[in-house]
This record gives sequence, C-alpha cells and structure tokens, in this order.
Amino acid sequence: MKAPFDRILIIDFETAWSSKPYHDAQGHLRDAYTLSKLTTEEYIRDSRFKAWGLCWKELGDEGAPVWVPRHALPRFFASIDWTRTAVIAHNAQFDVTIMAWHYHVVPAFIFDTLSMARALRGVEVGNSLAKLAEEFGLPAKGKAVHSTDGMLDQLPFEVEIELADYCKHDVVLCGEIFDRFMENYPRRELELIDLTLRMFVRPLLELDSDMLKDAIEDERASREALLKRLGVIDADLASNDKFALILNSVGVDAPRKPKKPTKKTPNPVGTLYAFAKTDAMFQAMLNSDNETLAMLCEARLKVKSTLERTRAQRFYDISQRGTLPVPLSYYGTLTGRWSASKGSALNMQNLKRGSFLRKAIMAPKGYQVCVTDLSQIEPRVLAYLADYNELLDIFRAGKDPYAQFGATMFNIPGLSKESHPDLRQSAKSALLGCGYFLGWAAFAQQLLVGFLGAPPVRYDKAFAQKLGLTQQQALDFVDGKAGEKRYQRMLDIPHTCTEEELFVHCVCAKRIIDTYRATAEPVVRYWNLLGKLIESSLYGGKVFQYKCLRFEKERIVLPNGMSLQYPDLKAEQTEEGFLEWTYAVGKMRKKLHAGVLAENTTSAVARIVMTDGMLRLQKRYPVVMSVHDEAVNLIPDEEIEEGKKWCHAQMVREPKYLPGIPLGADTGVHQRYGLAKA
Repeated sequence: MKAPFDRILIIDFETAWSSKPYHDAQGHLRDAYTLSKLTTEEYIRDSRFKAWGLCWKELGDEGAPVWVPRHALPRFFASIDWTRTAVIAHNAQFDVTIMAWHYHVVPAFIFDTLSMARALRGVEVGNSLAKLAEEFGLPAKGKAVHSTDGMLDQLPFEVEIELADYCKHDVVLCGEIFDRFMENYPRRELELIDLTLRMFVRPLLELDSDMLKDAIEDERASREALLKRLGVIDADLASNDKFALILNSVGVDAPRKPKKPTKKTPNPVGTLYAFAKTDAMFQAMLNSDNETLAMLCEARLKVKSTLERTRAQRFYDISQRGTLPVPLSYYGTLTGRWSASKGSALNMQNLKRGSFLRKAIMAPKGYQVCVTDLSQIEPRVLAYLADYNELLDIFRAGKDPYAQFGATMFNIPGLSKESHPDLRQSAKSALLGCGYFLGWAAFAQQLLVGFLGAPPVRYDKAFAQKLGLTQQQALDFVDGKAGEKRYQRMLDIPHTCTEEELFVHCVCAKRIIDTYRATAEPVVRYWNLLGKLIESSLYGGKVFQYKCLRFEKERIVLPNGMSLQYPDLKAEQTEEGFLEWTYAVGKMRKKLHAGVLAENTTSAVARIVMTDGMLRLQKRYPVVMSVHDEAVNLIPDEEIEEGKKWCHAQMVREPKYLPGIPLGADTGVHQRYGLAKA
C-alpha cells in the first residue's frame, strides 16, 4: 500500500499563556490561561488563544528548522498541499488541533512521538520531550518558553527571537526521537495513532445542549431535595470526617480500608475511610434496609462523586463551543487499550450505559451513529488461547455462553436466563473474571461491590442450597490449618453483614471458583503453562512461541509486533517456599503470576482484534469514538442498511493470527449514540 503522503514535516507551535490570574485591557480580572488549568479543548477554543508562531522542518532535511511568526502562519499553511503532507509532533493532539481549528487544515497523516513513547516505554516512566531527550543523550530541552508567561497580546521582538530558537530546538529533538522510535514500529499501529488523534482533531459528533441543560437542572433539584429531607448540606457530605460523624450519629461506625500503594508511597501505612462507591462496605450501606443510612449514602454519592454531573456540565459547555472532540490516549495501558486522555477532564471510556450522556451524543445532520460492540471478546480470546474447545463450540453455535456454561458448571441441563437467572449471573461472573486466576476471596469481595459493573451480590443460604452445598462442605471450609487461614482471609474482606452471613457468602464463592476450575480445565492448563514461562522465558530468556504470542526475555511479542513488557523481573521466596515474581512499573513494583499473564495476553490480543476492525472501518466511514469494545462510526443516511451490514462484517472478520476463532458482535444504528443499540 502506498503511503498517503509525499513529505513529512516536523512541527511545533508556541502559544500565548498565563500561569496566574490577570487583569485584561478593560481592567477585568481573568483566570489563569494555561493547559495546567484548562483542557486542551478549552484552551484552543478560548477567545484568548494566540499562536505566536510555529517551527517546522522536513524530515530527512539536513537544514535548520524554520520559524514562522504569527502574521505569516496563514500564508504558510496555504502554501502546502496538506492532502499529501504528513506531520510529526510531540503531543500532536495539541499542535494538529491548532492547525485544524484555527487554520482549517488537516494533514494527510499524523505521527505523534508522545503516543509512540507510551507504547514503547510504558505510561509510568515519564515521556515528556525533556525526559526523552535526557534518556537518549540528546541536548537538553530549553526553558525559554517560561519568559513568555503572561504575554497574551504582544510578543516583544527580543523574546520572539529567544522563543524561536527554543522552538527550533524542540523540533530537532522531536525528529531525533522519531527516528529512534520508528525502527520496526508497526505500520498498523501508526495508523491507529492517526485514527485516535483524528477523533479529537476533526470532531464530528454533536451534543444535544437542551437535553444536557435539562439533565443538569433535574440532577440539581433531586440532590437539593434529598439534602433538605436529610437536614444536611453539601459540605457535610463532601467532607470525609464530617460524613463519618453523621454516620456515627445514626449508630453506624464509619468503615475504613488499608491505604493503597502509590508512586510516591509504594509501602503506605494506615487506613482510609471506605467511602468510595466501589468499596464493598459503602455499597452495603447504600443498599442497606436502614432507609436513613441508605439515603445518606445516596446523598453522599450525589454530592461527592459528581462525575456525571460534572461531565454533563462539561458536555454542555463543549456544546456551546462546537462539536465534541473525543480525547483518548493511545496505548494508555500495558495491554495497549485506550485510556482517558491526560488533562482532558472527560473520560470517554466511562460512559454509563443508558445514561443521558450517551443519548446526548448525536450524529450530524445527514448521518447516523453506527455502534459495533464485539460480544464477549475476552472470553472468546481466552478460550482460543487455552484451547477450550467446548466453550468455543458454544460461541460458534451462537448460544447464550453464560447459560450454556452455567448448565455445565452447575450440572443443570437447560439452564437459562429465565429459569435460573441467579445461577446464570454467577456463571457469567465466573466466565468473565475467574479465567484470570481469581481466588475465592477476591471473587467474594468483588461480588459484594458489584462484579464487573453488575449490582452488588451477597450469596445467602437459599443460594447455597441451589449450589448443592452440604453442611459438611461448609465445615470443610474452616477445617485444619488451611481452614484457619481461609477463615482469617474471610474476616479481612470489608463487609457490613454479620459474620455468619459473610461465611455463607464466602463458602458459595469458593464453590463457584472450584467449580469453574474443574469445568474450565483447559484454562487451568493455560495458567500452568504461563506460570512455567515466567521463569523459563520472561526471566530465563528462552524464546518460546505459543500460537500468536512469542515469549522472550522480559517481554511477550504480540501478533501486531508490539510487546507486553515486564522490565527488571525478579523473584523472592515467600514464607511458604513459593517464588513471588515482581516487575518494575516506574518507581513501583507489581506482582506477576499466571493469572496476570492470562489477563494481559487475553486483553492485549482482544484489543488487537478490536483495533484491526476499526482500521478497516476507517477506510470507508470515519471512526469517531470508541468505548471499551465498541467501535463508533458515522454512516450517511442513504447507506444505513448496507453500511450497517458492512461495519458488522469488518468487526467480526476472522484474524489471520487467530484462525478458527468464532467472533460475534452487536451492531446498531441511530441518530443518537445512546440509542444505537437499544
């Protein structure tokens, strides 16, 4: 395939900014105008935006970069055939968006060294231009940009000269880094970077501002009514300490949890209040039979976790400025999945199904939103990697995989969503989560919170009877030294139910885990293989090819040419005599075991299946958004039926690296994104 460009320019913009509040020419106090205070969308669409100039250099040209001052920028952009010209930038989302929104040109292809750095080096190590220059032994990045702080209207000549030299040096650094990154960088991944950036640079989705405005007002009224009924104010519920006192006043001890490791404190000491909506104890209070307690927790969520309210307001504000740029970070995770773009204040990977936010996102006039959601992609990939042919046959037959798996798992022929909804849900939880070596305690804890977005579940005696558990099997749970450890582990699970209720719940959870492992024997064999490969290949360096995965020293090479990386892999012996493997993640270390590898390999391969389909879609219809395993593109009204079928076919096409895998997808179209799959 011929490249869609004839030349490549390295570019870098320098723009006006102010790190502190200031008084404008009319004497009005204005907020600080900087990317540390504003999102990229807000900053570039702000009326104060000014590009002082840009530096450019043609890739491969030995000459020095050229500075184009502000007054000459329109002429510069008009002088180039952008249909055959590509650009390189470090954080191209910023530079190319300026080109598109202010100078109305979009290059034929977008390269981004920041995106490439995340993929090759990880997201935890720091990938700024200054950091990369230091690590590659290049001349240090300059600091002249700081001299322009607060200059929003005019740029003195001597400052512009200094700024131009600073900008030229950045262009040289970007080119040097690009040359190093381009060695063996997969072409399709470069195309995916381009696709990701175009979701933001060329925003095509619209927002229903009236719907957003009404939803914001409804949410405000609901929150205020609830606060009035409870006799509290926002500040009481927003403060952890004050909320704890409120709970104490109604006879409830505020739940606490151990602090989690962070980059700054990898070995934290002490506890925190367990007031997050993902905390099991908070969920238990939220779903309590105590109406006052449940209402207090509901009010706390409405006040403290203002995610939807804040996003609704942000969506509304964006709707007043223009169309919706979708900010995603290419290779935002170890496995290559997207994450929310840093500094965007808008997590487009976390749009609740059925929410008004989804419904407020619309296609422009003359188009429909087409959503293609890969069905059970990770269970399918795991089954393929593990040679779990029985489960693959269920997928091939187009049957309900959770019901079919539950029928085998619980030995109930004909089990269905209608006949045994609770057992089917348990089979679904097992199929989606237990394939990653999930232990009974972690499974029990996740169920109490709400497994994979499902409502919180606590198994009771009636459910234990459905599982066929006997009194002796319950006693075996706490028998001997192993039973003592299990019982202590049970007590460590955050809970608000009685100890007896927690015991029943955990016995049921362990039974499901044991049944899954007995049923999904091929997955257990895959775990065993991965456990051996940690020592022999990832640590020992022995190259081992398994299906589409190549295991090497501290990395697993994926079918798209990228790698799962486990740097500085080490092992320490535990008190029980087992080897505990860890690898470096920035300044922290993470544990590595067979379950982690099963999850990482499955997620990484599933991501490649997803993105390969999206690249095919992009050739005909613009991909405007992606949420988890959904590809979202726009189809002209006159092509809806044929276009929908075509999109579905592209996403379920069998990959060469997974021959024989049965893929499935749900595809729908609508003018509103949130109704496309209704």
